[in-house]
Amino acid sequence: VIDGRTLQFILEDHDSSTTFYKLAMSSTSCVCTRFSPSQKRRLVDEVRKRGSSITLAIGDGANDVPMILGAHVGIGLRGKEGSQAVQASDIAISQFAFLVPLLLCHGRRAYRRV
Repeated sequence: VIDGRTLQFILEDHDSSTTFYKLAMSSTSCVCTRFSPSQKRRLVDEVRKRGSSITLAIGDGANDVPMILGAHVGIGLRGKEGSQAVQASDIAISQFAFLVPLLLCHGRRAYRRV
């Protein structure tokens, strides 16, 4: 678990940033809380820049738009926070429950085509 203030210190130092990237990539999951929109985008950019991974960003509001635009694949979740994330995304869903079939079925087929 990492918060926005801690991420700010990590990204300012190259060695810390490299260590954080290696730790995040070796983990099964990473929970990021209280990030500003620019920090979300910067985190996605760091992953894209350092590795050959395909990035996916999921957001439900205007604060997630920079992150969605920075990722290879952006998923917008329709919700109470407005439609900015849906308009900026590649794919729009209305419930998190639709994410599993989207990734496991459609995502696999799309990956095989590439």
